[in-house]
Amino acid sequence: MDFNFSAFQEPRGVMRVLHLIFSICAFATITGYSGSISFSCNQTAKLEFSYPFTLVDTVKLNDNGSCTAIIRNDFSSDSRFFVSTGVLAMLYSLAIMFVYVKLDEAYKANKIIPLSDFLATVFLAVLWISSSAAWAHGLTGLKTVTENPVIMPDGTCCPGGITTSSFSTLNISVIFGFLNFFLWAADLWFLYKETDWFQGTAPTTTSGV
Repeated sequence: MDFNFSAFQEPRGVMRVLHLIFSICAFATITGYSGSISFSCNQTAKLEFSYPFTLVDTVKLNDNGSCTAIIRNDFSSDSRFFVSTGVLAMLYSLAIMFVYVKLDEAYKANKIIPLSDFLATVFLAVLWISSSAAWAHGLTGLKTVTENPVIMPDGTCCPGGITTSSFSTLNISVIFGFLNFFLWAADLWFLYKETDWFQGTAPTTTSGV
């Protein structure tokens, strides 16, 4: 098989490599995260949570069960939307890089392929901004629920006895999400230059006597 790596000496090829790397970083920071909430009352109780962050737990804080912490909320739709966008972006980056390497001549000669590449990139850029905003909102809710659980029967059962693990990794995932949007949106200019919209159709000239 003949491979042509000249596209990776151009901005469109370099950007695809960045897309691949940062797409993986974005969803890996969520799927690899594991957090916990510790309660210290008459005894110590610990609740662990992870992707996709569906919290439907009740933790007993006393031996007799007279005091419990209720943590119930579902952030799976936001987190799965974000992860799905990252996986889709990764797969598309791999696919289009193969096209650049193996079918670069066809890419430049065929008007449909560059246009399809441009439109697919627009679609993924929209997905990135949408999923990043959704996940940022979901993460805010996750922090609120885990840092301020509902204590029953009253709020004096565990004064100062709640410890929540750090959310720094998830904060970074949001940053990666918006960074991915910036990278995919920035690549649109380079891809637009490859389309017939930018290059235009060469006018047909006729010579007369």
